[in-house]
Amino acid sequence: MEFIRDIFQYGYLSNAVIACILCGILCGIAGTYVVCRRMVFLSGGITHASFGGLGIAFYLGADPIMGALLFAVGSSLGIEWASAKGKIREDSAIGIIWGFGMAVGALFMSLRAGYTSGDLSSYMFGSIITVTAADTVALAVLTLAVLAGAALWLRPIMYVAFDREYAATQGIPAKAVSYAMSALLAVIIVLSIRIMGIVLLISLLTMPVVIVNSFTKSYRTITIWSAATAAAASLAGVIASYYLEVPSGASIIFILTVTLITIKCYLCVKDRIDENHT
Repeated sequence: MEFIRDIFQYGYLSNAVIACILCGILCGIAGTYVVCRRMVFLSGGITHASFGGLGIAFYLGADPIMGALLFAVGSSLGIEWASAKGKIREDSAIGIIWGFGMAVGALFMSLRAGYTSGDLSSYMFGSIITVTAADTVALAVLTLAVLAGAALWLRPIMYVAFDREYAATQGIPAKAVSYAMSALLAVIIVLSIRIMGIVLLISLLTMPVVIVNSFTKSYRTITIWSAATAAAASLAGVIASYYLEVPSGASIIFILTVTLITIKCYLCVKDRIDENHT
């Protein structure tokens, strides 16, 4: 009851709760595409590359989130273009962008007057108390857009996620879908940095999908339940953070990890019992 009362009393806490739920929904939907297309490494590359934009924006005195957004979108489109044109292998391009973004971010952050190592921690590991009402509104608008897009174009996105070549033979603009999804992933990542942090965000994109995928192979079902699972874990993580006074991002990932291990152990025992009965 104390937590519910404080949600209505303190603006930062209500922003945190809403932002975490929206972040979970976005990561659950986008994460389904990421996992099914086997581009988890790409999402990690975009996440870490965005740090370069953060560092440059800090150095110039600009909005760090906008800097990260421009850098992340540019990196995602660059990786997609390089791999599609065969100029460089996708995994190599991701590794280069990953390291370059982190190096650029660290360099420009250190050049900024008054730099302290604490400036990095809120972006590396998230800081839920820094989420503003504007961040919440941006996440809400993006969530509505993503939900509408998923409802209208789920089938072509699913085809591209599993097999881009086959999707192209079915008249689906696979290349355009790939570029659009890469750019969308970059936007979701950047808007979620304040909540989860650069280091932990990749886990929120993948673990809910892996949890749901343990029970179903349907892309549509995985998308829906991954969003629900990520949102529920995010809310539980905020509540745990409130009572235990621990970082919310770490709490969310810990809850998801325990859930995943528990489910895998249950399924393993269940399979053993079924084998013994047969």
